[in-house]
Amino acid sequence: MADIIIIGGGPAGVSAALTAKNRGKNVFIISNGANQSNLWKAHEITNYPGCAGMSGADILKNFRDQLNAANIKVLPGRALNAVQMGKKFGVSVGQNFFDGDALILASGVVQTSAYEGELEFLGQGVSYCATCDGMLYRGKKVAVIGLNDEAEAEADALREMGVEVMYFDKAFAKNYKILGEQRVTAIEAEGREFPVDGVFILRSTIAPSSFLTDIELDGPHIRVDRSMKTSIPGVFAAGDCTGKPYQIAKAVGEGNVAALSACEYLDKK
Repeated sequence: MADIIIIGGGPAGVSAALTAKNRGKNVFIISNGANQSNLWKAHEITNYPGCAGMSGADILKNFRDQLNAANIKVLPGRALNAVQMGKKFGVSVGQNFFDGDALILASGVVQTSAYEGELEFLGQGVSYCATCDGMLYRGKKVAVIGLNDEAEAEADALREMGVEVMYFDKAFAKNYKILGEQRVTAIEAEGREFPVDGVFILRSTIAPSSFLTDIELDGPHIRVDRSMKTSIPGVFAAGDCTGKPYQIAKAVGEGNVAALSACEYLDKK
């Protein structure tokens, strides 16, 4: 168990982790690979003090070196969802489950909103993890909406489990609608209905509304106050997921504030 679990290993998450560690908290980061970050693709950074001329990849590598030097663990993987457990929080990552006393969400900006029916049928035929839930659909037909680099491999893993897979991606349709009554019965794409028993939506990141139920949003972003507190006590957010500007300097500053607020919250518990 951790004092603070941080979702995201970009500038905001790294800043939060280093600050929390310096305040004596047990902290770790859950993050996709650095090369999946938008920052990784930046050829040259010109507006972040002390890093003129560096590429985004170089900056992220430096971040990871600093985390290693501070003995802060980065757990590779895609955080699927978080749940409140009394005064604690549990986070699912694949088939693993971690719990902590506080959360800092630094997951970056998620451009994709939930599909119609996605939240309604979450846990009732909609899943975000083939490895976790695949065996529940052995001998059944599912739709896989592949939106990340690992999606095709996860679809193949489902087939190896004995699941019949219909594979969809953005090249097939720009939008999807998930249909059903008590559980998923079909997926609609381009005006056509395809009968299925389940739908696996495989994104690189999960929209905040899907990740943590009842968190308040401001459009696609997480609503926070100046202390980076969200609408849920014990949950803080920082960086691009809280809104524009999408800049390293803003993310690092917000990560620092979120960590200080999380430490204050824990010290008062």
